[in-house]
Amino acid sequence: MEGKGTTSSTFSTTITTVRSHLIIRRLPDYLLMIGAFVFLTLAVLCEMFIPLYTGKLIDILRVEQHWDDFRSAVILMAVFSIGSSFSAGCRGGLFMCAIGSFICRVKLQLFGSLVRQEIGFFERTKTGDITSRLSTDTTLMARAVALNVNVLLRTLIKTLGMLYLMFSLSWKLTLLMLMETPLTGLLQNIYDTHYQRLSKEVQDSVASSNDAAGEAVSGIRTVKSFNSEPSELHRYNNRLMDTHNLKTRRGTVRAVYLLVRRVMNVAMLHYGRLFIQHGQMTTGSLVSFILYQSNLGRNIRTLIYIFGDMLNCVGAAGKVFEYLDRKPEVSTDGTLQPEKLEGHVCFQELTFSYPTRTDHNVLEDFTLELKPGQTTALVGISGGGKSTCVSLLQRFYQPHHGQILLDGQPLQNYQHKYLHSKVVAVGQEPVLFSGTVRENIAYGLPDCSLERVQDAARKANAHEFICELNKGYNTDVGERGNLLGSSQKQRIAIARALIRQPQVILLDEITSFLDAESEQMVQKALANCSNHTLLVIAHRLKTIERADQIIVIDQGKVLEQGTHQELMEKKGHYYKLKEKLFADDSTHAQDKTRN
Repeated sequence: MEGKGTTSSTFSTTITTVRSHLIIRRLPDYLLMIGAFVFLTLAVLCEMFIPLYTGKLIDILRVEQHWDDFRSAVILMAVFSIGSSFSAGCRGGLFMCAIGSFICRVKLQLFGSLVRQEIGFFERTKTGDITSRLSTDTTLMARAVALNVNVLLRTLIKTLGMLYLMFSLSWKLTLLMLMETPLTGLLQNIYDTHYQRLSKEVQDSVASSNDAAGEAVSGIRTVKSFNSEPSELHRYNNRLMDTHNLKTRRGTVRAVYLLVRRVMNVAMLHYGRLFIQHGQMTTGSLVSFILYQSNLGRNIRTLIYIFGDMLNCVGAAGKVFEYLDRKPEVSTDGTLQPEKLEGHVCFQELTFSYPTRTDHNVLEDFTLELKPGQTTALVGISGGGKSTCVSLLQRFYQPHHGQILLDGQPLQNYQHKYLHSKVVAVGQEPVLFSGTVRENIAYGLPDCSLERVQDAARKANAHEFICELNKGYNTDVGERGNLLGSSQKQRIAIARALIRQPQVILLDEITSFLDAESEQMVQKALANCSNHTLLVIAHRLKTIERADQIIVIDQGKVLEQGTHQELMEKKGHYYKLKEKLFADDSTHAQDKTRN
């Protein structure tokens, strides 16, 4: 019992939360909703009076010389019919406009909430789940808000109105009908259960018959070899008879159900005739009552269906609002925005593991200093923690222990936008978005001038090749930049970083897949970054040799640090790594010298 109570309480809380969310997010559409509810009420009222005046017409036709009353009743029926149709159309249109606006707003808010989440959230959550929330679940939620609420309110108002009119026609007959309703509901439930079960058995039996015929036909050589035609015929006949018997049982159940329903209807008509004989009802009133009764049954079934459907939609809405309300684990509440930034970075005793592998520390008690204006190169075997340093500096993750200081202040103290303008990264495979070269360089800076874009392109050694393109800075780069070469994409990515006037630049293996000529162009671009604090991860010896300090990392710890010359003289880890990792570079250089 306690478990049931807890489940009920949780479900009630979920409905309350979803309802409050829907109300808050629907406020901008309140005028459309008010108009829709007004037309909904008018449509229901007009529709309810049509059966009433149908009965009045029958009573008028039974009496001679009442043409004025007849004409008035016909005019009123026409007015109610036209009013019902017009109001229903306006109601549906306003509801659709409101729900269209609501869906766009919720999708935009959901997408905004998603892009604010930390990187770990996307690593833990499947892409299919995210896109499902963004498309399918928002649509289901809209269905709960618009279609179901529309039908629910219309049916509820109509049901209450019809009950009132039925009481006004004959309260005795209405009470009899209300006493019959639970029996009808029970009968409907029993019928649905048995009919669905028998329908499934019929489908299975038909499939079994088809299997028997299929086996005999596909194995006809074996059947003929063993003279089994009579036995196969007998087997197929048995399957057909099973199907026939099941269909007969299903038809019998339906016939009994319809017979009981008809008996109930006849009983109601019998009582109506008695009331007419005793002068308690007119013939027209009985006709109106029967019309209301048939509509009432449909309305009750609709209410039951809509309630169940709304429960399903509440689940979808709960999933959407779960993402909408989620707070990123990596805080972006910092406010620090100093006018001048030196670019002095300190990793202080960091311990970190990825959200998907919490049992394995990528960095452990890791300490590192990046001095302003200097280039620091991280080297080591794959999986040692080099790229993790870049990710932590961009605040994609929050370290479990320790902290990263930028000019003596923890990274989380800096304002989010300011931090990402002063600490920028260029990756191994830069992501360009469909659009022009100018739009990609000025990505995230909507008011950026062309002069500023060109200045950044010159610093990135990209201006010349951009000017040679068909439309210059207005040239479309294609989806993910596929209309440009690797070197061109890298230099545009460097320009995109430099346009923000950063103080710390993170370069993660940006020359790994470039040929010698392309690498040389990128190296020239990097030469323009001499006043910045550079953190470089590279597998090319040229890039590493030029660094002011080289840090050797393995299993999340610093093994050695110093200049290229100092580390070579030590003949320690770096010396061994040079022979192992940079052998291809040396071979390539020797081949080039021979040629």
